[in-house]
Amino acid sequence: MEQQAKKPISEKIAYQRMARVCSMKECCSFDIRQKLQRMQLEDEVINRIVLLLLKQKYIDDTRFSRSFINDKLRFSKWGKTKIEFALRQKQVPQEVIDEAFEEFSDELLTQSLKPLLEKKLKSVKGKTEYEKRTKVIRFGLSRGFAMHDILKCLGKTVEDY
Repeated sequence: MEQQAKKPISEKIAYQRMARVCSMKECCSFDIRQKLQRMQLEDEVINRIVLLLLKQKYIDDTRFSRSFINDKLRFSKWGKTKIEFALRQKQVPQEVIDEAFEEFSDELLTQSLKPLLEKKLKSVKGKTEYEKRTKVIRFGLSRGFAMHDILKCLGKTVEDY
């Protein structure tokens, strides 16, 4: 079965599709660029569409960062490190990431850690208490939380390990 060549999409239709996507959910400029590249548009057309979307406030990386951080804290129970890494993967500028994190207190960034670790501690298996705690610490680190926050929640200090 032969593949048919896709009919090139016009700039106007591509813009309308991206505007619709952006009006339904928060997107960063990197996500939109990727979607437009998949439509096989030229780079200058992509740049024009993205600039127009930015100008009309369909795309705003700062707004996206705030929303992304909020969602990952509330629903995915991620820590600051993992969220920051995910935002960097989406090529959000570091200044924008730092600015977005300023709106969240340290307490808010770590409030989900204690229940998360307590739940994990109940389900983890290990021969010794040390082995169990090590697994729980590794779990907390994989979720993007800082070591000192994990140890504080477990009631230990670095010297105890």
